[in-house]
Amino acid sequence: MKKIAYIEIDTHAEIAQAFMNIMEGSQNFSVDYYFSKRIRDQISETESKVFLSDSSMILDQLKTHEYDLVIIGTVHRFFNTFLAITKKYNTVVIAHNLNFTKASRLDLIKSVFKGDVIYRLKLWWKEGLLYAGKVYQKSKSLVVLDEALISERHKFLPLFYARNFVKSKNESLLIVIPGGVSQKRRDYNHIFTTLQQIKADHKYEFIFLGKAKDRELKKLEHLSSNLPENISVTYFSERVSGEDFEKWMEKADALWCPIQQETEFFSIQETYGQTKMTGNLGDAIAYGKLAVFPKNYPSKLKFIVPEKENILEQLKELANTDFDFQKNYSRIEVQTKVEQLLNGFIAG
Repeated sequence: MKKIAYIEIDTHAEIAQAFMNIMEGSQNFSVDYYFSKRIRDQISETESKVFLSDSSMILDQLKTHEYDLVIIGTVHRFFNTFLAITKKYNTVVIAHNLNFTKASRLDLIKSVFKGDVIYRLKLWWKEGLLYAGKVYQKSKSLVVLDEALISERHKFLPLFYARNFVKSKNESLLIVIPGGVSQKRRDYNHIFTTLQQIKADHKYEFIFLGKAKDRELKKLEHLSSNLPENISVTYFSERVSGEDFEKWMEKADALWCPIQQETEFFSIQETYGQTKMTGNLGDAIAYGKLAVFPKNYPSKLKFIVPEKENILEQLKELANTDFDFQKNYSRIEVQTKVEQLLNGFIAG
């Protein structure tokens, strides 16, 4: 049985959880997980071996085992530590922002003074920010989680599979808008404006499934008290728990995902669907939901539907449309593809 170390001491707990879920029960791979406390606290209970770690411990921890492959879930800080790992081990890095992975030292220096300067100076002086590009270059392989982002350098790691659950019948048409309620990465203003203008003879319930704060929270408070009786909104002013997220996603009739196409990471421009993946893709697959994306979002996936002018009629139609997610996204099929990819990385 081949041995893998999966490291997530930075950001993406949901990706670590997805990897754990797909690898659980594997007959071919044994995986040890190295998580920071913040990541571990977001992970559901599992039979997998989880070790508490951080940037000061991880190199010593890896020395005590012989791994065929080391996977780093996120490289958005601790660059000096991760560079040392890529030099010593057969390493795969999950790339989340492709333009950031190619940023020059000059680009990174300029970026330090464009955002949270104190935090970014810390990354520069203490965590080796200027080594960021080298980490990605030295890594034996880079993987992406969206098939649209593959290239000669970037292989596709298919983590998301369709779960089996019994969907409840809803009295209203229940539309979920998953993700943090912030204008930064999603166009919530578009949704607010659309809901203010709609006239419908059917019952609709819109769930803003993420924490809302500041301006967006005020707009939701105003919106909720100024809608017709047959239109309602539910929103959250605190972080949505994993259990609540799962409950609402399972109940959803369809997803509405108002993704902003242009975004940035570390003040470096990124484009959803071209250089960056949206987590809403994984949401749609995991919960078996058809999803409405903006018209300009580039996707060939059949469960991603470009938004039409009459969004209410479109959502009603999607709620009554069957799509067989199990055909291409069953757990067995996805796990087989993941294992084939990992075997290739180990064989070299």
